[in-house]
Order: sequence, then C-alpha cells, then structure tokens
Amino acid sequence: MALSFSTTNKFLLNNQQILRSVLILSVRYKQRGHIADHLVEHHRQSALGKLKNGAAVDAFPPKDDTTKDLRTTPHDFKYVYPDFLPNPIPYLRDRILEKLERKDMFRRRQQIDIPEFYVGSILAVTSADPYAPNRRHRFVGICIQRERHGLKHQFTLRNIVDGLGVEISYELYNPTITKIEVLKLERRLDENLAYLRDAPPEYCTFPFDMEPVKLPPGAGVPLNTIQVPITSTHWQYKWERHDLKGILLPSLPRSVRKAAERFGEPWRQWDIMRQYRTEIHDDDKAEIYEDIEKHKEDLAQYRIDSKENVKITRARPKAAGRKAILDNSNRSNMSTSK
Repeated sequence: MALSFSTTNKFLLNNQQILRSVLILSVRYKQRGHIADHLVEHHRQSALGKLKNGAAVDAFPPKDDTTKDLRTTPHDFKYVYPDFLPNPIPYLRDRILEKLERKDMFRRRQQIDIPEFYVGSILAVTSADPYAPNRRHRFVGICIQRERHGLKHQFTLRNIVDGLGVEISYELYNPTITKIEVLKLERRLDENLAYLRDAPPEYCTFPFDMEPVKLPPGAGVPLNTIQVPITSTHWQYKWERHDLKGILLPSLPRSVRKAAERFGEPWRQWDIMRQYRTEIHDDDKAEIYEDIEKHKEDLAQYRIDSKENVKITRARPKAAGRKAILDNSNRSNMSTSK
C-alpha cells in the first residue's frame, strides 16, 4: 500500500495539468451552491438540531396577521414579473447591482408601457429599424420562452412567414422597442414552448393584421390546455425525456421508451434542496414586490403630471393676445432705450 501511495503521489506531482483540472472541478463543485459537510454537521450539532420532540419552544412564534411588518407576495409573482427576479445562484448575485438595475428598469417603464404577458401569449412588437419602411419594424408571433434576469431579460417570438419559421429574440428593456402589444393574453401548460419548432406550422402561424382579443373586465388569465402533436421526423431535442404536458408524441420504439425511462428523474418534484437552490427566497420576493408597488404609484403620478404639463404647454394665447404681448414688449424696450 505504501508503494502504491508513493507512486500515485509522484504521478500527481509530475502531472500538473491533472492537478489543475482537479482543483478547477473542486472549485466549480463548491460554486454550484452545495453545502459543505462541516456546515451541515455544525447545524446538526446545534441546540435546535439536538431536539427530538419537535422544534424548540418559542423558536418559531406563531404568525400574527395583524402585524404590519408581515410581507406577502402573490403566488403568481414569478409569472407576472419574471424580469424582476434575480439570479437564484447565490455566488452570481450582487444586491447593489440588483438595486441599480431595478431603478433603470423602473425608469424604462416610464417611457414605454410594458404589458403583462406570459409564455403562450401572442404579441406584436414594434421596434426602430433604420432599414425598414418608415423606420419601424412590426413583428407578430407567439411567445415561446422567457429567460435571463434583470435588465438582460429577453423573450422570443415565433411565427411562420412564407412557409419558413421565423424567431426573433427581443430584450425587454431594449430602448429600440417602441411598442409592445398583447393581441391575445393566455398561458400554456409548459413554461417553454420550444417544441413548436417540431410541430405543424398551423400551431404557430398568425397574421400580421391580427385583431386583439379582448377579455371581459375582471377576468383572469385564461389557460390554454391544447396539446400540440409532433410530426417532424428529426426532432431538435429528445422531447420524450422531458416532462412536458402540452405535447402529443407519436408512437415510439421500445428502445426509445426504455431510454426515456432510464434517463427520467421522477424524484425531482420531491427534491427540496433543488427547489431551494433554483428559487428566490420569500423575503427577497416581498422586498422586490414592495418596490414594484411603489413604482406603480410613482408611475401613475408621473403620468398625471406629464398630462398636466402637456396641457400647460399646449394652452397658448390667441393671436390677438400674442400681438398685444409683443406690442407691450416693444414699448418697454423703447422706453428703456430712451
């Protein structure tokens, strides 16, 4: 054993590249958010962890709904405002940068009305293009995905134009976007509709002169439960290995089904630590939601003030009044010159 141990040490010392790769892998393992063993053991040996008959007394006081400091967020916060949610990976977060980006996002929302939309909604985006007629380009399509965080948040629209699938990715806070219209507000069963690329073209074909579909006042966001069949012979991804609800797969060979079962991970829905690492804490959500509510009030007041300023600037005196004002100014100038 001693001989083998010494030989392995010599091998590692003589191969610096292997050592460097091992160190990089260990650093990446730590950066993924995994809890170190000594931290887990420390909390396990704490006074709260040693209790056997439930939690400690007065450790978790009952919540009082009458307290004013209790902050709550709506359950659909991550669907309505996904662009305000920061990166869930801890070592990629910067609280000061998030605050500054949020202020820039609020300032941008004062210049353009960004409506509420979801994956599956049909949008019309008008952007400035110096090479397009009238220097405006308008594209209509279905939103198939929303990704990235903060100011870098972007969404992708897909449509079939002249028999070809066209996709355009827009940055939500891009200053070249002049107007965002929601032609049909709805949600789908999945958060990513990339499988529409392998679906028949009629499921993502929309006319550019489509009229907006109005919802009755007070109605919620409708959920479209349509299931799209996959007819393409060469799929972009192996959709049978993903847990997708809005898709109809054709009959698959037995080997493909066995491989899908082998690579499937049904325990993901009960993996609490994975949910903890991929979601934002409720306190952070409540803080962001408070900023958004305050921004709504400031935005409403800003629009009222801007309308009043427009009325004041447009209310000019009549021609006779302007002439009298000019005569008075000329007389005053002549008297001062004398």
